[in-house]
Amino acid sequence: MAKKPKTNGHIVHGSQEEALLLPTGGTRGSRSYRPPKSPPVEAIALEERAASLAKRSIKKGSKVEGLKMAISMMDLTTLEGKDTPGKVVAMCRKALRPSERIDTPSCAAVCVYPNLVPIAKRALGSSGVKVASVATAFPSGQSPLSVKLDDVRRAVAFGADEIDMVIDRGAFLRGDYGKVYDEIAQTKEACGAAHLKVILETGELGTYDAIRLASDIAIDAGADFIKTSTGKVQPAATLPVTLLMLEAIRDHVDAGDRMIGMKPAGGVRSAKQALQYLCVVNETLGPDWLHPDMFRFGASALLNDVLMQLDKERTGAYAGEDYFSKD
Repeated sequence: MAKKPKTNGHIVHGSQEEALLLPTGGTRGSRSYRPPKSPPVEAIALEERAASLAKRSIKKGSKVEGLKMAISMMDLTTLEGKDTPGKVVAMCRKALRPSERIDTPSCAAVCVYPNLVPIAKRALGSSGVKVASVATAFPSGQSPLSVKLDDVRRAVAFGADEIDMVIDRGAFLRGDYGKVYDEIAQTKEACGAAHLKVILETGELGTYDAIRLASDIAIDAGADFIKTSTGKVQPAATLPVTLLMLEAIRDHVDAGDRMIGMKPAGGVRSAKQALQYLCVVNETLGPDWLHPDMFRFGASALLNDVLMQLDKERTGAYAGEDYFSKD
């Protein structure tokens, strides 16, 4: 005969409730934290507006200017277990000079794991191209806060100009918004002078309302940028989600807050998409955000398509992919 579970007050031993109280290596957030009252999101209206903005036509001269602007906003990224110093150096060279055939600006940054930051710093020198590093147990965020903060401090000590952190989606989805806020705020402090991009991993948050709330919490906690995704989860960046996050930034700025940057990452693969995103940024936040300090693309696969489109505008014909390096 099975034993009846023992009780301890209102908690049943062996129950799901007890499991939620077991130590996991983390801590609950501040119980005094009250999350912002984010406005409800009208999904149909959001998606219709995003689709409408995506249909804006762009003249040829503006198109070339927009494509070059997109290159200047790209973070070239390699975040694989097989990354090597040689691969990082090759990527840095491409960030400095995206094409041998076309006159273009350099990319905004390269993004690597912390141990490869010194390699990227040496390769880029004083060029002005930034070195970003992922941290805080990227991409899952499933480590104790002390480990995450050590990760950040180490990346900064190695020379990272920017830190891309991930929020604890488990904490967010169970409603522990205080923990999410505290971890972002403490990560921001650990960054020192380095800029902090906060990755929401929107594909795991489930709803537009959740994405809006996560955006508001990240901004309140001190994010310099909010970012859609790690690129490891689908769906990643989409136009409606990016519009929603831009609107969150707009609302904070309208309320007297500082300027916050935005980075869609993953899913932006074509020159056409890049121009659509720039139109959405301009219509939502204005020309002050059309700058690498305020808007980035986390999409390494995007660069070659933009270069092919620029070559087509210059010559009247598409060049093959073999004309552009894949590193």
